[in-house]
Amino acid sequence: MLIATAFVLMMTVPALALFYGGMSRSKSVLNMMMMSFTAAAIVGILYVAVGWSMGFGGDGTFFADPFELFWLDSVSTDSYIFVMFQMTFAVITVALISGAVEGRMKFAAWLAFIPVWALLVYFPMAHMVFSCTDDSLICGRIGAQDYAGGTAVHINAGVAALVLVVLLGKRAGFGREPMRPHNLTLTMLGAGLLWLGWYGFNVGSIVFGGESEEADMAQFFSETGRTFANTTLATMAAILGWLAIEKLLHKKATSLGAASGIVAGLVAITPACGAVDLEGAVAIGAIAGGVCAWAVGLKFKLGYDDSLDVVGVHLVGGILGTVLIGLFSTSDGAGGVDGLFYGGGVDSLVDQSLGALVAIGISAVLTLIIGLAIKFTIGLRIDEDDEVAGIDLAAHGESAYDIHTAGGSGSGILTKSEGASL
Repeated sequence: MLIATAFVLMMTVPALALFYGGMSRSKSVLNMMMMSFTAAAIVGILYVAVGWSMGFGGDGTFFADPFELFWLDSVSTDSYIFVMFQMTFAVITVALISGAVEGRMKFAAWLAFIPVWALLVYFPMAHMVFSCTDDSLICGRIGAQDYAGGTAVHINAGVAALVLVVLLGKRAGFGREPMRPHNLTLTMLGAGLLWLGWYGFNVGSIVFGGESEEADMAQFFSETGRTFANTTLATMAAILGWLAIEKLLHKKATSLGAASGIVAGLVAITPACGAVDLEGAVAIGAIAGGVCAWAVGLKFKLGYDDSLDVVGVHLVGGILGTVLIGLFSTSDGAGGVDGLFYGGGVDSLVDQSLGALVAIGISAVLTLIIGLAIKFTIGLRIDEDDEVAGIDLAAHGESAYDIHTAGGSGSGILTKSEGASL
């Protein structure tokens, strides 16, 4: 669990920071990385204060008492590692949202959004999915399977991202000017680290039980092998699925497509990795890779500016992974339920679809309220001049690349005109 926890924390810093940073424009890469780092800092402390209590403190349909285990009161120190593990899930969920708002959201607005969204949206959603009491909504009352966070993490973050980009509006020049990733090497490195860290995310989420230590260990090793293999194979299939659709639609198979395919496959297999067999994992990965490759283009047709394709990958991939459990799950898996393709009928498909819809609805309504509150108080978006010059300069007074200072020995702080040229 120590290793798994460290791996999941690595998924945010540095993996997601590198993945998103490379996809950003050079004038916003530092801000993009700072959004991941600040999400880790704020959510981590808040989780220990009240998040663990709200998620795992007791029964409740939506959340548990925030003060029952306030600052881990009455929690034994030998349980701290599991608290830290769950904390890393909260951290990366918030950080995922940041990719959609690249280059235009006020840094102060982001810092205000982090704790409020974690308190009102993520911590309750985690309780509904991960606590799995009879009273908890998604896992308990609905009965939807979600092994490691298709609803609470990926659908939740993807919906929040969509709401924020609608409230913020499009980037200056969107649809008229090229906004290409500035460093795909960083993006591919980040994708590889995300793949590595995801083993902590999925395999670390194993829950096992039994009447004897021998039964516990037998189930543990069985579920470990299934989860590890499914995570690996789904990701490989998603790379191929993404590249195939990309080649079909755009005549090129790109490095960005391969990196995005990795993430799409990991997202989709997250809720299903303990529920499906190897064939099901490959099918889910291939479907997710292909569908997400198509879905990222919807922003141009529908007119929302999702800067780094959080909606197309995490929302669409999260929905696919959650719903496809209803088709591909097997009774040999962690949930003990046969899906439609394994003779189980439509019951599981209905449960999974309902779980996804509930997650979408809760996240959309609460994020809209939070976003509007920030928009009409401190404001969500930076000034257009600052956006054009670059948010790195406007928010942090820095540049990622010291390419405009004479002799290469300057401070790296740019003027607005220099920032805009990047």
